[in-house]
Amino acid sequence: MRLLQVPCLVSFTFFIGETYASYRDFGIPTSSATVEVRAFNVANITFINQLSVSLIGPILPGRGIIPFSDYAFFVEHTKSGKRLMFDLGTRIDPMNYAPSVVTKLFTEGIIQIESPAKDIFEFLGQGGIPLDSISTVIWSHSHFDHVGDMSKFPNTTELVIGPETGTLTYPQFPKRFCVDFAAANLSFGSLTAIDYFGDRSFYLLDTPGHLPGHLTALARVTPTSFVHLGGDSFHNAGELRPRPELSKSFPCPAHLLHEAKAAISTNYFWSPKSCEGAFDLRSRAQQFLVGSDLPTSLTANPIIAGILVDKIAAFDADADFFVIAAHNVSLRDSIPYFPATLNNWKALNMKDKSVWNFVDKKNPAFLFSPM
Repeated sequence: MRLLQVPCLVSFTFFIGETYASYRDFGIPTSSATVEVRAFNVANITFINQLSVSLIGPILPGRGIIPFSDYAFFVEHTKSGKRLMFDLGTRIDPMNYAPSVVTKLFTEGIIQIESPAKDIFEFLGQGGIPLDSISTVIWSHSHFDHVGDMSKFPNTTELVIGPETGTLTYPQFPKRFCVDFAAANLSFGSLTAIDYFGDRSFYLLDTPGHLPGHLTALARVTPTSFVHLGGDSFHNAGELRPRPELSKSFPCPAHLLHEAKAAISTNYFWSPKSCEGAFDLRSRAQQFLVGSDLPTSLTANPIIAGILVDKIAAFDADADFFVIAAHNVSLRDSIPYFPATLNNWKALNMKDKSVWNFVDKKNPAFLFSPM
């Protein structure tokens, strides 16, 4: 299969802490080949209290009910017309997941899915996309809010998963393939990569930590710009930001710097130029949140997951990359959805306009003061 035997075009290795000026500094080869990327917000999901603390921290008083988006992506190879889905979001009937999933999450009332909801199949049908036109579904990982309901696809559809991905709680699918990252020698920003179509337009990245086998994707949407489909590499933008490198490339707007003085609690967060009751966002040099390392953590390996966030932060700070994690609710009202494309994100300044949304106290991603 092409995922196991791909032409290895170039191999570079970079390390955390290096500064990148463009995609070429990551060792990504040049190419005119591209893909079209379109997004769906399949569901709005709410984590409740004990589930929230198993995901990220610190959870401030009154902030235990946390909203998330649930993005899925339709990817079309520009030259060949081949179509794939990267993640499917949750299914519309979650009580039909495996009993272990239902009992743990839904019957205990620690997660809610906003109603009325659609699943990805209704979105695709309304958009005139036949399921048999989608050759491949790629799961970033096997958590319920990414895998959808594969039984609705025809048996000709390929399911692509990362190494060590657990599938025991889901029905077996006839054409299932595991990505062989061990056979790859491409590396971008210290992340092992596979050239999926063989023309440098779409890469799969080995990004374990949240779960074994977790993978993400790097989609070239113009010859010089990319969308990083981040899966669950982080959940809230506060796990990724702020960082000095990002602030240099994308300075925080003045009105948010001003509002942050009162909005962000100095009882829980600090920076060198803060004073009691007046937070200084400009001098903050590290992200606000971290993934949970509690015994109940939803992340399999919090240490590896934390290192992964540091690596992805290099993409995030670079003007050639737009990082979109599956549950980053700070982007919910800032990105266009199917049938619109994400390919013109750079020309439309989508990243510039949205990268600091999470510190706006009116944004659903804001978690940085008690309620």
